Amino acid sequence: MQTNLASWVRDTEQGKEADEILRRCVHCGFCQATCPTYQILGDELDSPRGRIYLIKQVLEGQEPTRATQEHLDRCLTCRNCETTCPSGVEYGALIDIGRKIVDERVERPTEQKIKRAALRGLLNSPAFGPAMKAGRLVKGFLPDALKAKLPDVRPAGDVPAQAATHARQVIMLSGCVQPSMMPSIDAATRRVLHAVGIGTRVVTGSGCCGAINFHLDAQEAGLKQMRANIDAWLPLLESGAAEAVVMNASGCGGMVKEYAHHLRHDPVYGSKAQRLVAHVKDISELLAPLADTLRERIGPLPDSVAFHPPCTLQHWQGLRALNEKLLAQLGFVLKPFNESHLCCGSAGTYSVTQPELSAKLRERKLGHIAQAQVSCIVSSNIGCIGHLQAGSSVPVRHWIEVVDEALIPGFRG
Repeated sequence: MQTNLASWVRDTEQGKEADEILRRCVHCGFCQATCPTYQILGDELDSPRGRIYLIKQVLEGQEPTRATQEHLDRCLTCRNCETTCPSGVEYGALIDIGRKIVDERVERPTEQKIKRAALRGLLNSPAFGPAMKAGRLVKGFLPDALKAKLPDVRPAGDVPAQAATHARQVIMLSGCVQPSMMPSIDAATRRVLHAVGIGTRVVTGSGCCGAINFHLDAQEAGLKQMRANIDAWLPLLESGAAEAVVMNASGCGGMVKEYAHHLRHDPVYGSKAQRLVAHVKDISELLAPLADTLRERIGPLPDSVAFHPPCTLQHWQGLRALNEKLLAQLGFVLKPFNESHLCCGSAGTYSVTQPELSAKLRERKLGHIAQAQVSCIVSSNIGCIGHLQAGSSVPVRHWIEVVDEALIPGFRG
């Protein structure tokens, strides 16, 4: 694709990066076949190729409009198009650039600004936990839309105290919504890692991965959270006190693994981020080498299971094959279903900012899973789990919770 960027952006770091990405696109349209919003809406401007054209027009000097912003907002950032693209177009990086520039030039409606600010404020706030508890107390009186955002409590249970004495130690992320919404996931992760001789710790000073702010018009606030996590984690990793930062939410994992990209121009944190990323592992990556050991320490697992691979696992991190191989080695009987590569519609806060599209994508996903006739759906991201469960009577769980329940008592602590 030929470009002629406007003078105000041509020689900036953003402009140079965007220009390089744009020039890789050859207009082939392969991305349209794997774009969830294009499958639903059938509008060229709601496909990766269409959004690339919109961003190109803005960078070449055309003034963006509310319509431009809306088409970019509808993108789930699932990056299925990147997996499909034969030319290696880094669409995810381009959409980040495009959204930032458009948001600086187009005023959002007041309702949207309030909603986005409220999401950033609540989901990053210490008040989120108490708000979740209060919401559950009055859940029966809430509108259906709000009820769907309040998953039932899953007891966390005890974590073995002796896990702190293991020679191998890893850091776990803190400060996101998961500890309040589904504390059972973190607790299950700790018990399963304990069963294979790995201890876990949460580090003071760390918090949200930064994704919520970064993708809701507050990129600088997201970068600040990234720097805080680097400051909290890197000294422990480089001193040998911990060997890795383990992620049991693929959305967080995908974001943290891109710290080096987001901070590449930071003279202080650029190199620090590169060193940190080398230590970041999804829970499947940490357990894959220990699959045989773990298999000996668990009992029977449910058969007839559907594994929903989150977009952040399969398209952002490229870990779908590894995760599915691990589950099969552990004894899961995975049943295939159509369109497993497409987004379920969760996509961080997308189910709140784009509720109608999100619901249609969930219905489409669950329809395909229903045809597989499974007894359980497992996934690896809290957003997908909560979103799918709100539309399904079939249990939806993190696979680590299922493994935890199957641990032989002597290994559960």
